Amino acid sequence: MAIVAALVAPTANPLRLAGGQRYRSNWRVASASSSAAASRVDLKALGSAIDKNDSEEAKQALDQLKELGWAKRWSSQPYMSRRTTSLRELTTLGIKNAENLAIPSVRNDAAFLVTVVGTTSFLAVIAGQLPGDWGFFVPYLIGSISLVVLGVGSISPGLLQVAIGSFSSVFPDYQERIAKHEAAHFLISYLTGLPILGYSLDIGKEHVNLVDKQIEKLIYSGKLDQKELDRLAVITMAGLAAEGLEYDKVVGQSADLFSLQRFLNRTKPPLTKDQQQNLTRWAVLIAASLLKNNKAAHDALVSAMSQKATVLGCIEAIENAS
Repeated sequence: MAIVAALVAPTANPLRLAGGQRYRSNWRVASASSSAAASRVDLKALGSAIDKNDSEEAKQALDQLKELGWAKRWSSQPYMSRRTTSLRELTTLGIKNAENLAIPSVRNDAAFLVTVVGTTSFLAVIAGQLPGDWGFFVPYLIGSISLVVLGVGSISPGLLQVAIGSFSSVFPDYQERIAKHEAAHFLISYLTGLPILGYSLDIGKEHVNLVDKQIEKLIYSGKLDQKELDRLAVITMAGLAAEGLEYDKVVGQSADLFSLQRFLNRTKPPLTKDQQQNLTRWAVLIAASLLKNNKAAHDALVSAMSQKATVLGCIEAIENAS
């Protein structure tokens, strides 16, 4: 989710919370106490619930594992009521350029367009040296590529975004950003008691699947209450918070902001613009605080997801992190 990468979908299509260099930390190595606890519990029920995409069954399995002393981080974050939050608090916490968090980044778009225009211009100049009519027609055709790209962007922005997403992988930090961003959504959702049953770090398909039938009913009925809105807002802003703690500029916030706005539009009673702005700041603050307090778990999860671990493997990484 950028300022919200969560997409509202029916039960058959779970909520998607969309916005690296693969870390090599040994996330599989658990502490002695965690390993001992894991050896006494059976994770088959949880694995079965995940495979069936059954959120209620997954919750029950995790609750049982928590009672047995293994899933200690599951639903460990108590509800925190919303309060007025300032940009200064975000900066003090460690968020870089807090005042610009909600401004969509154009880094990837600009780099892509500059590359296309620059490359086609260079090739057109070279082609201009061809003999006869070739020296006229070939540069003209090459030069028109830029116009075609802009035309596609105007008519079908989604297609252009796929191309930009693929091109963005040339940035050294791109895959790392994706992993940190999606791992933040996953971890904060887990800490607040909402199970993630799927995820993807593939370019153009980055997301985590948050499945909860009760919340889905509230969303579709347009009766999302303030408590659930606060929880979803924190989960949605987690990816943005993770990037804000690490990088000077946040790249993956657009989808998250869009998702958050969709939640806001389905909330009763509706929030004013000032209340919406404060909710966004507060959610970033809480998400960033949780990420800092659970840094080991976040790092372990980033590593696990980068290695394409299963959802169950990701949960083990969270619980086994020291």
